Parts: sequence; C-alpha cells; structure tokens
Amino acid sequence: MPNQTFGLLEAVAALIAEGGPFVFAIFATGVLMWAMIAERYIYFMTVLPGRIRSTLSAWEGRAEHESWSARQIRRLYISRLHSEMTAGFPIMQVLVPLSPLLGLVGTVSGMLEVFDSMALRGSADARTMASGVSHAMICTMTGLAVSISGLYPMHYFRTRAREATETVSDKLEY
Repeated sequence: MPNQTFGLLEAVAALIAEGGPFVFAIFATGVLMWAMIAERYIYFMTVLPGRIRSTLSAWEGRAEHESWSARQIRRLYISRLHSEMTAGFPIMQVLVPLSPLLGLVGTVSGMLEVFDSMALRGSADARTMASGVSHAMICTMTGLAVSISGLYPMHYFRTRAREATETVSDKLEY
C-alpha cells in the first residue's frame, strides 16, 4: 500500500509538472470538493438520522398541532433540517463547474505557448508544438475528470436532501 500511494503521488506530481500551475489549481479544487463531499456523506449517514428523530420527537411532544403557531413551528423544524442538509451545496455547486473552467484557462495558456514557439522559430514543426499542445490537453483532461467526478455526488446529495425534507414533512402531521 505505501508503494502504491507513493506511485500515485509521483503520478500527480508529474501531471502537475507537465500541465502547469492550472493543473495544481484544478487538483486543489478537486481536493476541496471531495473533502466537502466526504463531510456531507458523513452527515447524511450518521448525523441526519438522529436529527430527524429528535425533530420528530420534538413535534410529537407538542400538545397541539393545529393552530397557526404550531404550523409555523412545523415549518421551522422542516426549514432547519433542510438548511442543515444543504449546507455547503452552494460552494460545491461552484467547485464542480470551476474545474473545467480552470482546465479551459490552462488549455488557452498551452495554445498560447504553441503560438509563441511558432512565432519565435518562424515555423510550425511538430516538435515545437508538442509541448504546448500536451500542456493544453493535460489541463483539459484534468479539469473534466475532476468535474465529472463531482457531478454524481452533487446530484445524489441534492436528491437525498429533497427526499428527506419531503419525508419529514409528511411525518410531521397536523
């Protein structure tokens, strides 16, 4: 296992070296995104069930459920749970599309390298263009890979939050 981890770190370092500073920014974005995804996963698996139970028991512990104030308290319970479930979503929703945008900036940077090298040499040979094109493609690939890896978890958490909110709403009877 330690050799595999070291090999992975070497591969990431090589990718950053070949792709330039934008690949590092893409990886940083990915690390932040996946840290937030892990936090939300832990919340949904461990914290949320207890929060739902405590909310339901607080509602059931009320003597009256039909007045205007009781309905407002019910809305408050539902709103609090929904806010807890969706904490961090706005940041994750920015991080997912940010990666390919950083990849696009890296791609443009790589293509500018190609054009600069062509202008300096006065010709467009394949060897001169290879480095810049490689830089551009690495940025594009890395940005897309990080973004795609965050799409499903975002969809999953958004759906899970909506379903849990509806379930709690249904269980908090008048």
